Amino acid sequence: MPKSVRLKSFELVARDINDVDVSLLHALSLGVGWPHRPKDWDWLRHVGRGIVAVDGIGRVFGSAMWFPYGDDFATVGLVITTPRTQAQGNGRWLMDQVFEHCRGRSLSLNSTQAAYRLYLSLGFTQEATVYQYQGGVGPMIRELPEPNGELTEPSTAPVDEIIALDTRAFGTSRERLLKLLAEVSSIRTMRRDGQLVGFSMCREFGRGHVVGPVVASNDDDALQLTAVHLKGLTGRFARVDTREAGSLTGFLQESGLELSETVTTMSKGRKFLNRKDNEPWVYGLAGHAVG
Repeated sequence: MPKSVRLKSFELVARDINDVDVSLLHALSLGVGWPHRPKDWDWLRHVGRGIVAVDGIGRVFGSAMWFPYGDDFATVGLVITTPRTQAQGNGRWLMDQVFEHCRGRSLSLNSTQAAYRLYLSLGFTQEATVYQYQGGVGPMIRELPEPNGELTEPSTAPVDEIIALDTRAFGTSRERLLKLLAEVSSIRTMRRDGQLVGFSMCREFGRGHVVGPVVASNDDDALQLTAVHLKGLTGRFARVDTREAGSLTGFLQESGLELSETVTTMSKGRKFLNRKDNEPWVYGLAGHAVG
């Protein structure tokens, strides 16, 4: 597998993403209209692994990251190419490097419309649509019914319980990710008969805050676990990414968030999304890159 590639007038080499200044990554994401701040890039570099495509004088022309979960699965994200190299094979070359590093793992990613054909040609298959809702949070225009359980902000995050519930919902353990998220997020939990049946996190990201992950056992719990964060963000910018198109998205619209974009969840290897009756489910994504 070549670690360098010539794209017309560009000779690019792969470097570890931690070896470049974060300002170059920030400029890369700004160039394609993505909201990541330098501190968001730094956090993602701490969570996962990645490479950048650079030329001989250190200019960054692309990036790709992967986030390993367990021994046989990873999510892929932050696959960015500059407009000058998008049509010259830079994205395919970056993905070839990801495949080499993730050999033996099944993969999942959330594809933009622009990258969809590339991922199809690389063997990814479509699984679901992700709806990105964002905007200034307005006042709640209707009162929700009382939650069916104990909805609280725990004084100490029950990380082990959260990891166990999330593993059932996500399909594989995201232990390290959830521990790092717990350090930077406000957390709400839902319990019934003392048992954890749902949780949600909210953290600073991009232009404001992102609510996610949201893991719940049913639609009503998911709505309650999302709404409790949005109530505290009235008048501020928030974002929620979900694969659900029902009561949750209706509530997001009522709360002032608008559908700004859709992306496509795709997988290569084993099927990623395997929803089961009476089991918890990921209603809100932690992020497009990390799942």
